[in-house]
Amino acid sequence: MRSFTGSPRIVLTVAAIVVVIVAGAGYVGWTAFHRDADVTARSASSGDLLIVDLTGGSSRVDTVSIGDPEGPRTPTGMSCLRVYSAAGTTVCLKIAGVGPTYAAEISDRMGRVIRSVPLPGVPSRARVSASGRIVTWTAFVTGDSYSQPGGFSTRTGYFDVRTGELTDSIEHFTTTVDGAPVKALDANYWGLTVASDDVMVYATLGTGGHTWLVQGNLQTHTMHTVRAGAECPSLSPDGTRVAYKKRLSRLGPWDLVILDLATGIETPLPDTAGIDDQAEWLDDHRLAYGAVPRDGRTSAIFFVAADGSAPAAIVAPDAASPSTVR
Repeated sequence: MRSFTGSPRIVLTVAAIVVVIVAGAGYVGWTAFHRDADVTARSASSGDLLIVDLTGGSSRVDTVSIGDPEGPRTPTGMSCLRVYSAAGTTVCLKIAGVGPTYAAEISDRMGRVIRSVPLPGVPSRARVSASGRIVTWTAFVTGDSYSQPGGFSTRTGYFDVRTGELTDSIEHFTTTVDGAPVKALDANYWGLTVASDDVMVYATLGTGGHTWLVQGNLQTHTMHTVRAGAECPSLSPDGTRVAYKKRLSRLGPWDLVILDLATGIETPLPDTAGIDDQAEWLDDHRLAYGAVPRDGRTSAIFFVAADGSAPAAIVAPDAASPSTVR
């Protein structure tokens, strides 16, 4: 576990996330989460969108139609802080016990829990590769997360459903920044997203008060920097673009930006200021993400065009953690 020293704005944002998640879920949610131990998104259909319904302070996982996200919400029976599902594999980051403690619970398409991985702190990000084979997660580490003024720690791990191999942290990966090996003790990784080959990955590296988009390889356990200032990447279904949040000015809010991997051109998406999420590609043309509206207090789901041709719009209030069911 390593401490990453960042700007006061970053630290306040992280602290706010922790407070909201813990306050919203709370100790009283433990019994409900425990009862849902072997329930998954098996009732969801292709073309649905999984969301965490925050109405009334709940963390209930519902499905909505991507074509009508403002329409009826169908409960799945799960309760999660973050949820993601692909190719029949579902990961639910949830409260696992008193304290509270947390776990990444992984289930198959039949609803059977195949692995429950204890998390070292508050859940932050979750992903499943398109094949359903690689499950990833990030947590803010408790105990030492705020042990240094202006600092926080993350831990990112992954599980291979096919082999049963668990990697609880990717901090041992060999990483280079502009060709120079990273040796700093404050290096942190978060927001791991996996390509269609289940080998190539993208993630955020934070060290020395700076962040980078890094590209890596799960077989060689190596990573190298691609772009500075990028956080929480999400690879497009066709593998040609990466969406991430980025500050367009030094002290400004995060905006959602699309990077064309072939040309290196970045396209900021309009009306996405304030995003603090790992965006979800609905298809090759649209994304969904959770953010607190300017006039709101609770996260809502936004849709936005990937080419920047139209501003982001709220499609589902009181909701977070969108995941397309494929």
